[in-house]
Amino acid sequence: MNHLLHADIVSVDQFDRNALTGLFTLADRCLPIARGEARCEALRGRVLANLFFEPSTRTRLSFGTAFLRLGGALETTVGLQFSSMAKGETLEDTIRVIDGYADVLVLRHPEEGSARRAARVASRPVVNAGDGPGEHPSQALLDVYTLQRELGRVDGLRVALVGDLRYGRTVHSLARLLTRFDDVSLVLCAPPGLDMPRTITTELSRAGVRWHATESLRDAFEDADVAYVTRIQAERFEDPTEAARYVGNYVVNLALLESIGRTDITLLHPLPRHGDLSADLDHLPGAAWFRQSHYGVPIRMAMFCALFGVEPTPAYPIEPPTPSPQPAP
Repeated sequence: MNHLLHADIVSVDQFDRNALTGLFTLADRCLPIARGEARCEALRGRVLANLFFEPSTRTRLSFGTAFLRLGGALETTVGLQFSSMAKGETLEDTIRVIDGYADVLVLRHPEEGSARRAARVASRPVVNAGDGPGEHPSQALLDVYTLQRELGRVDGLRVALVGDLRYGRTVHSLARLLTRFDDVSLVLCAPPGLDMPRTITTELSRAGVRWHATESLRDAFEDADVAYVTRIQAERFEDPTEAARYVGNYVVNLALLESIGRTDITLLHPLPRHGDLSADLDHLPGAAWFRQSHYGVPIRMAMFCALFGVEPTPAYPIEPPTPSPQPAP
């Protein structure tokens, strides 16, 4: 994990198999703290600047929760319209200013490459929380961690990536990160026009990953161990009417899985879902998307521990609440 000490985290390119193993081991140690079962002061006196210039719920809150659970302090700005960039300030100037306020900067921004731009001018570590349609490394890390926790392995898995593979940055990072594992095969299932970018498929082929593309949901689910579904990224389309053609027309639901006898499949989704993953799947044992979201806290805690070179040692356990006295019968 030493390669992450005081480093920027802008791409999954920074993680080889050994780095992933180390990070996941660290995340396992963070689990009791993430669940509120113990307290930790490893980052006491440190400040996180959470800079989210694009809408976010899970990523923003889980980064903040991770830092707070480790004893740090949190400052957050949300939305371009509420920052000085609305007045014409450049991203670089904004980062240079906030660099003097915090010990680490987490950045989400609508422009691809924005995290690298920020990292070039910051003296503090910058963590990419999503740069437009580019990458989302922390999401890919928690996705692979979820596979390990849910299925006990990543090697040898047959993974279906389903939905908007053109604009969905989570599937871009996940596909690339899966090349670190042995004998993984991918089915790339997307509506016409929303295929996985050629840069990603070329990288898969060069890494020796077996993959094939299909437009058929049935084909994608029939032989997969796990399906990773993602919504249509309507905000990335230049023409909103074009996005509307896709929303609601590529739906994974219980009827589909029952028709092919695959209600046993493990299902992941980065959330939010919007007309792509039906709520009638929520009761299935393999419906892991809420557990997946919760794994974001220990993974991001592990990232912060690695960045600052600290151990997630619990300072003391949190006492369980005293049960309220019951009235006498």
